[in-house]
Amino acid sequence: MPNVVQLPTGKALTIHAAADRFLDSIDNPNTARGYATAVGKMAEQLGESRPLAAVADDEVGQALELLWGQAAVNTWNTRRAAVLSWLGWCAQRGYDGPSVPAWAKRLTPPDSETPARSKAAIDRLIARRDVHLREKTLYRMLYETAARSDEILGVNIEDLDLAGRRCQVKAKGAKPKSRRRGNAREDFVLETVYWDAGTARLLPRLLKGRTSGPVFTTHRKPGPGKVVSARDVCPDTGLARLSYGQARALLDAHTAEHGPGTGWDLHEWRHSSLSHLGEAGASLLLLMAKSRHKKPENVRRYFKPTPEAIAELTSLLAPRDTRR
Repeated sequence: MPNVVQLPTGKALTIHAAADRFLDSIDNPNTARGYATAVGKMAEQLGESRPLAAVADDEVGQALELLWGQAAVNTWNTRRAAVLSWLGWCAQRGYDGPSVPAWAKRLTPPDSETPARSKAAIDRLIARRDVHLREKTLYRMLYETAARSDEILGVNIEDLDLAGRRCQVKAKGAKPKSRRRGNAREDFVLETVYWDAGTARLLPRLLKGRTSGPVFTTHRKPGPGKVVSARDVCPDTGLARLSYGQARALLDAHTAEHGPGTGWDLHEWRHSSLSHLGEAGASLLLLMAKSRHKKPENVRRYFKPTPEAIAELTSLLAPRDTRR
């Protein structure tokens, strides 16, 4: 049985050393990169050569306010969370130091600013002659399923139930069936999304008899030296799966009116779908089932009725005809 070593308490570190040790302990490079910005700026603001134990809680809060007090809510929450993780990590290892004060609270994120497009605008876009069949099918499928873009882009032909107008997707935050690393898609709990006549008409034309591989592919084969998994390549054509970035660029090119980057966003299909279903009278429970949200407040952020829909609803409160 290995010996258990008790960490000593009251260990002293400079702010610079504490920040370096924390960042070095993070295995995920993306997480380390994100935390490095917040922790690095905080260490610089507090004074890197100072002992961590000499810093008071209120100094941390004041530094947060100075660095990100005027930033967007999500930025404040992200930076605060990184500093909170850093100081918590130090405390767990017995290093004397401050904590984030209670008054430097996490802020409630504002409602999403993603707009909901009108049904007429959606129909016009999909009907345009300069929009390729692949994009027409993708846009209609995103709208009718109210699914997330990466979920639909990740679908393969063998996942489709064309007769039932449905397919299974690996959802955001999908739960693994087993705890082993490197799980394949089938090792996760999948969820079902449904489409209707618009998608049902377009899909067979897009597939052209293909029976396996990605539903949405690029128009070029992967370049030499690029490693692509077997699931992400069409076995008939050798074409690779269409990526989120490519799909986003195509939608922007189709809808931008004031230069690149000013067009629609892929997430707007989901917002638009749920808003239109809500305006049509779908109940909260049905909207949750369609969107696969677990919390009602998350659905509310997506439901954005138009001023016309609110005006029509308000008309129900008008007095009855009193001329009798």
